[in-house]
Amino acid sequence: MLKKITNIGDCGITCDFGDEVNKSTNKEVIKLFNFIQQSVNTRKLKGILNYTPSYNKLIINFELGQIKSQEIIEFIKSSDYSKINLPENKKIVEIPICYDEEFALDIKRLETKTKLNFKEIVSKHLETNFFVYMIGFVPGQPFLGDLNKSLYHDRLDTPRIKINKGCVGIVEKFCTIYTFESPGGWNIIGRTPFELFNINKKDTSILSPGDTVKFKSISKKEFGSFKNEQLL
Repeated sequence: MLKKITNIGDCGITCDFGDEVNKSTNKEVIKLFNFIQQSVNTRKLKGILNYTPSYNKLIINFELGQIKSQEIIEFIKSSDYSKINLPENKKIVEIPICYDEEFALDIKRLETKTKLNFKEIVSKHLETNFFVYMIGFVPGQPFLGDLNKSLYHDRLDTPRIKINKGCVGIVEKFCTIYTFESPGGWNIIGRTPFELFNINKKDTSILSPGDTVKFKSISKKEFGSFKNEQLL
């Protein structure tokens, strides 16, 4: 349920669904996202520049010369979008991951923290059906939940300056895949050769909120010879 709507600067508002991070809350965010998208496409709502869903919030950016924040807020509050049906045909995407020691940068740290050995950590990661909560931070980067509780761990005390593209990391209840080289403080447990984002394609991001991700273990040799078309 939508808790409150607040302004962020002159040209943005945040639709806040609370602090909980779970599937039911996230689905409410996506319902509002779909409603705004439909309203923009049918021109019931003009001046909207962007609308970005997260775990439990939706940020809407707009053109101040065309619409005011209060108009958007009143439009949302006067609308019943709760009956919007979310697509039931969300994708299940199997993503290859190599857990070789060259790629599993933080496996020793995780073994110490979780009291599990390498094989147990890998097994629990592979057996999880990850729910795609949101795409963001950098283009195409997915934030996946819900990680097995036995693998929960905090961020690194000192983030790395550079994380290679394709690295798979975990923090608390979440898992992510770095779609571009960037700084980061997640615990890296492996790496995928699978390209999740391609700006030259019509559908730039392979994953969308609401999809399901399953990881599949591959060897270092398979990692080196992998071609993205194998999974498309």
